[in-house]
Amino acid sequence: MTLKDTLSQLEALGSEKMRKQNIKHGAIGEQFGVRMGDIRKVAKTIKSNHELGLELWATKNIDAMLLSILLLKVKLLSIEEMDRMVKDINFYWVADWFNAYLAKKHPKHEALREIWMQASNPMAARAGWNLTSIRVAKKPEGLDMKSLLDRIEAEMPKADPMAQWTMNFTLVEIGINIPELRERALKIGDALGIYKDYPVTKGCTSPFAPIWINAMVERQS
Repeated sequence: MTLKDTLSQLEALGSEKMRKQNIKHGAIGEQFGVRMGDIRKVAKTIKSNHELGLELWATKNIDAMLLSILLLKVKLLSIEEMDRMVKDINFYWVADWFNAYLAKKHPKHEALREIWMQASNPMAARAGWNLTSIRVAKKPEGLDMKSLLDRIEAEMPKADPMAQWTMNFTLVEIGINIPELRERALKIGDALGIYKDYPVTKGCTSPFAPIWINAMVERQS
């Protein structure tokens, strides 16, 4: 399938309702307004297509970028390409798919994590803190947890909201998985108060760190 054909298919699946919803959630730039489920269906019909994925990403169209993520072969993306790509992102849904399907699965994700943890770009920082939260939960050996908490305590209040969200993930994972630092993580979360009043639907856990940490520790016990 050509780039032109793929964009035409996405455009046909778009709706004004979805475009407005995306804008409400912070989307800027070009978009067709395609539901995520429909993007997944298109990806299944095309299957893996790295070259088409790169072409779709280059359009900077939100729906095309989301589809691109599902078509790209992550092992073919260099560290330099990944770094350029993360800085192209301006919508958190694209960021979250990029982190879940590309950054997390990249063979050199640790090198990317180290680069992005020092990045000033908010989407790169979001990706770096996301990878850090995953490592805290799955492979904490070698991480300086106390320094991470120092950074969170000092930087999170003024951080860009895009990075702030995954910084919070790291704070929570430390609180859940590192018992000796749980009290400090709880105190930091309580003192910062970030997401304390975040609206939560019935049955879901609040992203406010103290509530989230305590809920998960209680569940594990």
